[in-house]
Amino acid sequence: MARSTRPVVHYIATRPDGTVPPTDEYLARYHRAQGETISTVDLAEYVGQVVDHPTPGEKWYTDSPFGYFHMYTRPGEILERIEEGWPVRLWIVEPLGETGNWGGDFHPFWLMSHQIRVVQETEAWRAFGHRGAQVLATLAQLPDLARQWADEWATDPEGTRPIYKAWEKRVNHTRALTSWAFCRAQYSRREAGLQAAEQLADDAAAQAATITGADSETVAAIRLRARCLVAGQLLHDRIRNGDYEKSIRALLLGAGLDTPAPALA
Repeated sequence: MARSTRPVVHYIATRPDGTVPPTDEYLARYHRAQGETISTVDLAEYVGQVVDHPTPGEKWYTDSPFGYFHMYTRPGEILERIEEGWPVRLWIVEPLGETGNWGGDFHPFWLMSHQIRVVQETEAWRAFGHRGAQVLATLAQLPDLARQWADEWATDPEGTRPIYKAWEKRVNHTRALTSWAFCRAQYSRREAGLQAAEQLADDAAAQAATITGADSETVAAIRLRARCLVAGQLLHDRIRNGDYEKSIRALLLGAGLDTPAPALA
């Protein structure tokens, strides 16, 4: 019996106002410095409609910062080319007419076209991959968690420090974050989602812990814990086979530290 093939879904991420960001931020910065206005399209105005690119460029390379509609078939990679980062809005679109790609193994989830149909807006959490909802839930909890972790350090610094040091040593020794999480994110096409989630976690934890008056050592430990936590949530389904992999996942989620990690949905 033939296996069914899932239909390919194409996504475009936009700024919160619905406008498409430049496909080449380096060129965008150059053109802005020259006082030029960069064209864009507000996808919110075209739901259910066909829209032509306002300034189509060369196929499929261009010296314009916005010369084509740039779509993704793997939503976990979408955030790699969003110049302002999170938050975004996410749209399902249909490429029309001639399409192209830059080719090579590094861009199998990209597609370019000069015409699209805007099908519908979809949940923005998908930009992190199919576990994006869990990632956003964790990010929302991080300010409170970071303050709680900072309070634990302030209450018993001599007792808390060795616990974190032992945990950090295991994280570094096993390369739980730099190897396990990173490689599994690459294989599952969530590398951009992981990078964005780690940065958001780092920023949220650093801000919350610093406000409490925590010293630099404490803030650094809390930042690492926050990055590991979101990575463990994002890759929970990819680091799961066998006891050793499960121990790596538990380490990312904070195993060995006093405060339990947020429960998984």
